[in-house]
Amino acid sequence: MQCLTIQYLHIMDFKLPCFFFLLLLLLPFSSNGQAHSNISLGLSLTAASDNLPWTSPSGEFAFGFQQVGDAGYLLAIWFNKIPERTIVWSANRNDLVQGGSRVQLTRDGELVLNDQSGRTIWSPVFGGSGAAYAAMLDTGNFVLASQAGANLWQSFDEPTDTLLPTQNLNLGAQLIAPYLEKNYSHGRFKFSLQTDGNLILSTTSYPKTTSNFAYWSNQSSIGSGYRVIFNQSGYMYLADQNGNTLNSVFSNSVSMQDFYLRATLDYDGVFRQYAYPKTASSSTRWPMAWTTLPNFIPSNICVVIRGPVGSGACGFNSYCILGDDQRPRCKCPPGYTFFDPNDERKGCKKNFISQDCDHPSQEIDNFMIWDMLNTNFPYTDYEYFTSVDEDWCRQACLSDCYCAVATYNSGECWKKRGPLSNGVTDPSIGLKSLMKVRKGNWTAGSSAKKSDRSTLITTGSVLLGSSIFLIVLSLLGIYVFFTRWNQQKQKVVPQLHVMPEMNLQNFTYNELETATGGFKEEVGRGAFGIVYRGALANEDKPLIAVKKLEKMAGEGDTEFKTEVKVIGRTNHKNLVQLVGFCNEGENRLLVYEYMSGGSLSNYIFGYSRPSWNRRMQIAFGVARGLLYLHEECSSQIIHCDIKPQNILLDESLNARISDFGLAKLLKTDQTKTTTAIRGTKGYVAPEWFKNLPVTTKVDIYSFGILLLELVCCRKNFEINAMQEHQIVLADWACDCLKEGKLNLLVEEDGEAMEDMKRVERFVMVAIWCIQEDPSLRPGMKKVVQMLEGGVQVSVPPDPSSFISTI
Repeated sequence: MQCLTIQYLHIMDFKLPCFFFLLLLLLPFSSNGQAHSNISLGLSLTAASDNLPWTSPSGEFAFGFQQVGDAGYLLAIWFNKIPERTIVWSANRNDLVQGGSRVQLTRDGELVLNDQSGRTIWSPVFGGSGAAYAAMLDTGNFVLASQAGANLWQSFDEPTDTLLPTQNLNLGAQLIAPYLEKNYSHGRFKFSLQTDGNLILSTTSYPKTTSNFAYWSNQSSIGSGYRVIFNQSGYMYLADQNGNTLNSVFSNSVSMQDFYLRATLDYDGVFRQYAYPKTASSSTRWPMAWTTLPNFIPSNICVVIRGPVGSGACGFNSYCILGDDQRPRCKCPPGYTFFDPNDERKGCKKNFISQDCDHPSQEIDNFMIWDMLNTNFPYTDYEYFTSVDEDWCRQACLSDCYCAVATYNSGECWKKRGPLSNGVTDPSIGLKSLMKVRKGNWTAGSSAKKSDRSTLITTGSVLLGSSIFLIVLSLLGIYVFFTRWNQQKQKVVPQLHVMPEMNLQNFTYNELETATGGFKEEVGRGAFGIVYRGALANEDKPLIAVKKLEKMAGEGDTEFKTEVKVIGRTNHKNLVQLVGFCNEGENRLLVYEYMSGGSLSNYIFGYSRPSWNRRMQIAFGVARGLLYLHEECSSQIIHCDIKPQNILLDESLNARISDFGLAKLLKTDQTKTTTAIRGTKGYVAPEWFKNLPVTTKVDIYSFGILLLELVCCRKNFEINAMQEHQIVLADWACDCLKEGKLNLLVEEDGEAMEDMKRVERFVMVAIWCIQEDPSLRPGMKKVVQMLEGGVQVSVPPDPSSFISTI
């Protein structure tokens, strides 16, 4: 029945467009010129910063010019109601035009892009007579239509790197990845439905777009694959000519009513599906940003690209490694540097002189071996040996001037020559790479010094004379500089002040008002104020998060002073960095580095489940951040409000603890303190309610609840749980541990089900953390050791279910 339904919907996709298009023509036009669905003959757009685009009726999509840095303008289609203005299609990705260029729907019904000199850059080709009008549709499709409403040409038929819901990829069509994230020209990867019906991801023979090596494919579809369908529910699948589903590409179900969706072949060669909340009300569990949905293809591109031709996932002489955010990173081996730091995929070059092949034995002492674990460079072998040990393999490479690296594993040795290709570092790689580099400062050895002596003498003389001249000139320059500096020193009034003992910038209120655009974009809201997104006026315009404190009476004023003093002295990769502050009249604001990943609450309680490995890495990050606050920073800090909303994620999805406004400092000679109840219901330790001394153990209790939420990917309190005994997660987890049924906590998580030993360890650590008696809870150092597996975790006692009575 399901197949019949899909087939019916698919057939309807082909028979109804003309009917709906005719109905569209009968709709009354809006009085707003930018909301017209039809673009009349003779209208044009000019490439300029102030030129308005042609928008769809809802305004969600726009067709026009987007400026790409200083390189020029792209004729493109983009999401028009989000700040990022994400491009989904472009006409001239390989040939940007300059200001003053124009696209026009001519009187003859042709759409033509001309540069400022009048040269034609692009014009779509379609049969028959010219178009009667054009239209930017709410689907993101730009069409040229006849008077009868038939589509003569549409952007959906000529995709660039992105597919949108309702858009199909037909037989022979392809997506080509951009070269870089902000360089939209043809890149090194493509997604194509070949004419034989095989759907593949492949590298390209860059700069050409012909396929080189297929690193993912649907082999079973050969001979039957006909069309890739991306439907309105977010599903993407390969169908045959009758509309029957052959293979699923993406099975993420997301409502188009609440979210913008797209599927993009990114510049790193990974095909990903993204979602973006349309409104703040639909984003209660999502950040207001593009979120990568699960099951991107391939899951680890570093290990799947290893073709005999081409450089691999990264450039020659480099290697690929998967980052914590599950995105590939390109790195250079020891002794190598990037050709272009702004384009890491161009590969790496040696920064030392190669071994002298005329005197290889004399050069051995000038070279050394760097070990690279779990690393390989496939398809560059030229010699292979068996039944040898690692030292033999090292010496064999050191004494061979052709050998750039040797790989070794269990008695097998491969010698490889440059340029190295398909480099990869991954735990699944069982090889050790022995990288040969020159000792010292990457300079030539003794044999390289045997050059022409007369040349050396001449060069030395020139350098000596030049050095003396430069020294005299430098001394003169220093004298002039300090003379003028001393004269003007008293006249300069610094615009920015730095808080003593801390590298914090003291902003004026006007500066922050400008940086946030008048405090327009709210990204968070807490007990003491609202957080706004902004950008500093520096050259690189870094993003910031500005916390505007509203309640300044009593503890609010104390919070401000505490945050500035405490966070300014902290420095840890799992803490949010305070950039500066404003203390002007009644205005008190805190300025943080912006965390583009949003809050952990949005991340783990959203519609899609983050991977098990990513959740565990976040748990490690929060634990290490708390260990730093409790035991490693100069003044011990109790956070007092650990919860998912106060854990932020950076662009690599690393956990960062935020909001020290409720923190209580403990001096080094103190171990306990008493204060008013702080924190958030559900994460608050029992001692808060019993007027007992409060220690760092309150944070450990909160961390235990947070850890259970990370393991189970659900909130601690779920009133709509399937069973009554599952409403309070802590109680349910204790019951499951006692009954030996921990699999019930993660039964819908395939990755976690395959890692039940770690699930058991994490749950037991969490239950130790939420013991009602604070003395039974482990310290944060032991918690980290238990999580990492360095300390055995014993079965915890059954804690009193205090939170269920809150």
